[in-house]
Amino acid sequence: MPVGLCPPATGGWREGDPAGGRRWSTPGAPFRLESGQELPGVRLAYQTWGTLDAARSNAVLVLHGLTGDSHLSGPAGPGHPSPGWWDGLVGRGRALDTDRFFVVVPNALGGCQGSTGPSTSRPDGRPWGSAFPRLSIRDLVAAEARLADELGIARWAAVIGGSMGGMRALEWAVGHPHRVARALLLACPAATSARQIAWTSPQLHAIAADPHWHGGDYLALGCGGPRDGLGIARRIAHATYRGDGELTARFGRRAQEGEDPGAGGRFAIESYLDHHADKLVRRFDANSYVVLTRAMNSHDVGRGRGGTAAALARVTARTMVAGVSSDDLYPLAQQAELAAGIREAGPVRVISSPHGHDGFLVEVEQVAALVKELLAD
Repeated sequence: MPVGLCPPATGGWREGDPAGGRRWSTPGAPFRLESGQELPGVRLAYQTWGTLDAARSNAVLVLHGLTGDSHLSGPAGPGHPSPGWWDGLVGRGRALDTDRFFVVVPNALGGCQGSTGPSTSRPDGRPWGSAFPRLSIRDLVAAEARLADELGIARWAAVIGGSMGGMRALEWAVGHPHRVARALLLACPAATSARQIAWTSPQLHAIAADPHWHGGDYLALGCGGPRDGLGIARRIAHATYRGDGELTARFGRRAQEGEDPGAGGRFAIESYLDHHADKLVRRFDANSYVVLTRAMNSHDVGRGRGGTAAALARVTARTMVAGVSSDDLYPLAQQAELAAGIREAGPVRVISSPHGHDGFLVEVEQVAALVKELLAD
């Protein structure tokens, strides 16, 4: 099939696409990973809101989840395939008040919306693809620390994140305690559990089993890519992100309108998952999904630090820990462990929501109230 008739091999941002609101860090010296490997010319795409004050003391770092990016707020448009993922949180008079704070949101290292990752080019001009090294959550944070250095931010007024972003916020607070004044840890664990790793396994296998995967080097072929495998991975993941009560109430056993499951048609819940799979395939890259999922699986804040309790004892930031009442994927017990282990964190806060793990994204008003409390003088 001619390339022009093929769907794109990746939904990620590529050189030549509109920049949108992105800025980029300046590539520096080779970036040494926790594994000992080095990445040359690393840069992060990031967006900012508000103004950095003269003392460089009002900067807030906001960190996205697995398939998020730097577009925290604003409409979809050229360069940004989706509207802001926490749109109601930032702006004048909002929880992240841009009259007070300078909000920085990077696309994670290994991501696909402008930062160095598997879909970006090696020094020889070829896409990284399967040659892109494995990353850890600590690598993602080290890249963000380099960005902070470039921006002249010695200490964040706050670091905020949920899910994979919460893992990074925790790693910031433990690994760089002198650089974090406050932290909000949402729907994340001290270490990724066996069950969480188990749920990612069929997702990774689905991508690798796609005949268009080509060992991860599909970009060099310029056509297609593992769209079906990535879509299956998203269906599996999304089913774990949402609450059972919500899915039962919204869909139950209803058939999709105009279809008959008894004659090969879909249930409404299947149509819903198909919709989310299609959305992700249009804006994400399969290799980035694999790299970042493996990074999440590597997450263990106590590794090499004497265990979880010893690691959490290193946190000096004013910390708030919150989880979602209906989250079966990252259950409240994991956030309770964090709250109990971090000095003066207080009891775990509960976001009341039927939406499961995604409640930390959906319940913006409740999250905003937590942010306002954390940032209150």
